[in-house]
Amino acid sequence: MTDEPNEAPTLLPAVAPSPAPRTSRVQIRQPLLLALVLACGVLLGANPFRPSEQNPDGTARGYLKFKEILSYVDRDYVDSVDAEALSDYAITRMLERLDPHSVFIPAKQQQASAFLQSDFDGVGVEFNLFHDTVTVVSPLSGGPAELAGLQPGDRILAVNGEAVSGVHITNEQMFGKLRGPRGSSVQLLVKRRHQSKPMSVAVNRNRIPNSSVDVAYMMDNETGYIKVSRFASGTFDEFKQALGDLKRQGLTRLVLDLRGNPGGYLDRATKLADEFISGTKKIVYTEGKGDQYDTQTYSRTLGEFEDGPLVVLVDEGSASASEVLAGALQDHDRALVVGRRTFGKGLVQQPIALNDGSELRLTIARYYTPSGRSIQKSYRGGVADYEKELSQRMKHGEYFHADSIHFADSLRYRTARGRTVYGGGGIMPDLFVPRDTSAYSAYYTRLQSHNLVREFALNFYQDHREELEALRFEQFNATFRISDAQLQALAAKASTDGIPADAAGLRRCTAVVRNQLKAHIARSAYGKTAYYQVLREQDHELQQAFHAVTDGNASLMQGITLKQE
Repeated sequence: MTDEPNEAPTLLPAVAPSPAPRTSRVQIRQPLLLALVLACGVLLGANPFRPSEQNPDGTARGYLKFKEILSYVDRDYVDSVDAEALSDYAITRMLERLDPHSVFIPAKQQQASAFLQSDFDGVGVEFNLFHDTVTVVSPLSGGPAELAGLQPGDRILAVNGEAVSGVHITNEQMFGKLRGPRGSSVQLLVKRRHQSKPMSVAVNRNRIPNSSVDVAYMMDNETGYIKVSRFASGTFDEFKQALGDLKRQGLTRLVLDLRGNPGGYLDRATKLADEFISGTKKIVYTEGKGDQYDTQTYSRTLGEFEDGPLVVLVDEGSASASEVLAGALQDHDRALVVGRRTFGKGLVQQPIALNDGSELRLTIARYYTPSGRSIQKSYRGGVADYEKELSQRMKHGEYFHADSIHFADSLRYRTARGRTVYGGGGIMPDLFVPRDTSAYSAYYTRLQSHNLVREFALNFYQDHREELEALRFEQFNATFRISDAQLQALAAKASTDGIPADAAGLRRCTAVVRNQLKAHIARSAYGKTAYYQVLREQDHELQQAFHAVTDGNASLMQGITLKQE
């Protein structure tokens, strides 16, 4: 985890004012925030909310009925009740009858919108919880924590004299203790490996960038790779800087990774599309009730990469604004879309601030790709079925076989060059890449759930820090290998942690575990970019994208049909 916000209400296109703030730090995986990501949306530059006049009498009768019942319950019910909580519950259940993305957000959950901010005030440290101990994974380069001397593997025992390790602290509680006003100081009690006594470290909080471009590097002398984790307020500027840096290094072709990107501000996504699409061409349009929420967005500026092979990587975690970007590039035959079918979120929400600080996010339109495709998947079965849709894809084999996906002929559309594409549930890639689960086992899942791979890598880095830092990353990447003895040491550590020995399970996941251990060690020793470069060795989807962009498929879009690897 990190002390900056990571996955909170994101943008699935909707309408809202611009905000103030797997970031360049590690991804925060929180079920509540992920649920909000899939329930909310913010689209810059929308019309102000106006009440409907289509059925004023029905609205008035419904309002009076609800008010009357709530008054009776509050006054006469046998037990004391929280009328406000009952009202919140009723509103939530009412909205479930509309669609899965019209939601009510109580005031206490509003802080989650920091997910879309481009910066915040804090100490700039990535941490995780190992055995109920707050452990530094990596201080942000040049940030307050690094300047104060914190190192990967340091264990934070207390913050301002209050214990934080061994007390079952949550990530959210730790965030709250580390974040604070710029210029304020926080006192950390830190235990460092191989040192007998804890030390006190004072860290002066400062502004911390909350990057949404996770990494950008050259895969070879001509091929650049950029991973965008979400569309936040600063995404476009970050992307422009990353693209410019790679072009100066010789970039002539690009892999844009949108896997796991749940959306964000729609205008940031359309501005990215404009960097790739030449001339004046439609990027996305929306249609709502009447015409007050109808919009059309076109490419208008001279982009930085309007020519040259382009591959866009997507998966079932790519949603909303990332689907708009992928769909526009696919419809204009500008990019080869590689991976698996995207999430399928094509409803536009408008955030409406309520008097008590809570918020209603109401679906007011649907958005469409340039060819006319609606990306929104069906929600006819209700919220419960909608939330299970991704697991149903797994059950039906869609993650592994392209021919398990079926589209009705009525959902067939044509790209600018006449290729067939389909609407009605996400963006289907041009080149299908199945999930690679051959190396995974129950044993591997247990190692991950106990955080043992990352913890082992941190301890290894601390034990061999001087040797690692004496090597350049290129030397490390070419020569370093996790030995069999080190794998057995990991298995022994797992056994003492309550994970039964499983020789067959360990053999099955050996290649993946070796790669992840090496990547985490590289992150501690050489930084975030090194981490992603090492992970590429076992990233089957990225390897397919690289082959597609280098063998000419991405620049020869005409006539491409769906393939399966």
